[in-house]
Amino acid sequence: MKERLDKILASQNIGSRKDVGLLIRKGAITVNGIVVKKSDTKADGEKDEICIHGVPLQFKRHLYLMMNKPAGVLSAARDSRMPTVLDLLPKAYQRRGLFPAGRLDRDTEGLLIITDDGDFAHKMLSPKNNIYKVYQAKLNIPVADKDIAAFKTGITIGDLHCLPARLERLEKDGEPWAQVTICEGKFHQVKRMFLACGKQVEYLERIKIGNLALDTDLHRGEVRELTEQEKAAIFS
Repeated sequence: MKERLDKILASQNIGSRKDVGLLIRKGAITVNGIVVKKSDTKADGEKDEICIHGVPLQFKRHLYLMMNKPAGVLSAARDSRMPTVLDLLPKAYQRRGLFPAGRLDRDTEGLLIITDDGDFAHKMLSPKNNIYKVYQAKLNIPVADKDIAAFKTGITIGDLHCLPARLERLEKDGEPWAQVTICEGKFHQVKRMFLACGKQVEYLERIKIGNLALDTDLHRGEVRELTEQEKAAIFS
């Protein structure tokens, strides 16, 4: 797809439109080996060879990132009062249009996808596509059989009806934990479902989306790009 050269460069975090315009006017940019000095020159980022000071541009139409979200940051593109997940991104991954695809509560940790591809995010988040999310929760008291049955049936909390979910008992270091599998992402949903069963969530982590598991080599707050196989695993 042909676009203005300055728009292509700005989208790849080379600089602002003003910055890349200056590079273009200085003759620092070539397209298919030809020096270009007009910002409105049309090029195709995926098909044309665009070089900056002789170095080929590694063009990416969209960016798909896996983050191991830490507690204490918001799953939002920006906030005037608190740090967001985008504030944690290294400079190499900072570009216009990025947003967290689905939210984790401020104190919830684990797997979060950040992208600038709205269609991808919609496909991943739409309940009708049955993309399951898996959470592990530390509770104040152990899971009972009646809780498993309630999750399986679907829990109603006031005017909020949660679709059937899978609840499994876990135990770590002798403490009560549980694993929850849901295909929704309503506000504080996992915590509210447990609260409806008389239990408090003391810690919550998302470990899986579809068949994509959180990379255990990522430390809290770290991020990396998804591979093509990992992107496909979300929907497989």
